[in-house]
Amino acid sequence: MGKGGGCVPSTSRKRASLVKDNPDPNPVVNASENAHDPQETTILEKAIEVDSVALEEDQHPPTFEDASSSPIGATTGKLRIYIVYYSMYGHVEALAKKMKGGVDAIEGVEGVLFRVPEILSAEVLEQMRAPLKDESIPVINAAELTAADGIVFGFPTRYGAMAAQMKAFFDSTGKLWTEQKLAGKPAGFFVSTGTQGGGQETTAWTAITQLAHHGMLFVPIGYTFGAGMFKMDEIRGGSPYGAGVYAGDGTRQPSGVELALAEHQGKYMAAIVKRLVKV
Repeated sequence: MGKGGGCVPSTSRKRASLVKDNPDPNPVVNASENAHDPQETTILEKAIEVDSVALEEDQHPPTFEDASSSPIGATTGKLRIYIVYYSMYGHVEALAKKMKGGVDAIEGVEGVLFRVPEILSAEVLEQMRAPLKDESIPVINAAELTAADGIVFGFPTRYGAMAAQMKAFFDSTGKLWTEQKLAGKPAGFFVSTGTQGGGQETTAWTAITQLAHHGMLFVPIGYTFGAGMFKMDEIRGGSPYGAGVYAGDGTRQPSGVELALAEHQGKYMAAIVKRLVKV
């Protein structure tokens, strides 16, 4: 893809193997990806239609006090951190699974993995040489977000901002917005880019608007990873906004330090949620 969008997936790798979370800059592939796929249009139109009906029916949306009748930590059992991601080539998924391990390492908290719906057709995905999805990880719908005590969203970059699949998912949360169901809920981000200047920070930064409109609490990791955030001896994705991975030309796998940063973010988010419960 162009400016920071990504690089060419390796043609030497099989479709079911891990390549990268950025689209192929091949003009033919780009034409297919950027075309108005009927399936994508239908999904987005339905989301807009549902949100419009919600706005018309709810002329007097509830206040935050009404929406927060079940405060964070009110559920029995463990606190739940939802790790909601979109991964086209597997890099974001690798971080997500490692992040779940970090969340699970904190007593009283568990991580739950979810995929957002795909909006590209099977034909387009095949042309883009995207591997098959991990069917063991369920697809989430917007309404399910309310059950989480905290959420970490993961997605690849498209020109320095989130991929369309994740944006379509956020666009489907209109009813939750009118009812303020996500207000006060802590959330964070982790990303994948094809190059060092491809959006490790801007992809998360531009996504903050989604949280702001919902009244959610953005939880960056800052420099809590310690010395690992300052080393210059190897290429490393991630930033104070959240964990990250460089996909490179498709042959590069997430490094040990990138995976460690994702695990750290899971632990950090879990600790923050526990702290909020105690307040």
